[in-house]
Amino acid sequence: MRYSLAMLILLAAACLEAGGDALMRFGLRSPTPARMALFFLLGGMVLALYGYTVNAPPWDFGRLLGVYVAFFFVVAQLISWLAFGQKPSPMVILGGALIVAGGCIVSLAG
Repeated sequence: MRYSLAMLILLAAACLEAGGDALMRFGLRSPTPARMALFFLLGGMVLALYGYTVNAPPWDFGRLLGVYVAFFFVVAQLISWLAFGQKPSPMVILGGALIVAGGCIVSLAG
């Protein structure tokens, strides 16, 4: 599998996982049981699609895990900020920079 395709799939998987988690969080904060159920159903479907996306390709996911964690961190922080108004603190940004640096190192070591 081409490196660029693998990176796109990992980015899509991170978006699906963080997005599914966000849908679950919306469900937990929903004012009515019907909306809660709808968000839980949608979140479960998105998380199932994440599971398929990350496990279907013929790759050694353990080797790509560092890159995935970096993608997940960035996407999760963006969703948390944009959807829930939770701006990352300077310490979270510093820790995230270390996570991203580690992901870069792991991707170059492959």
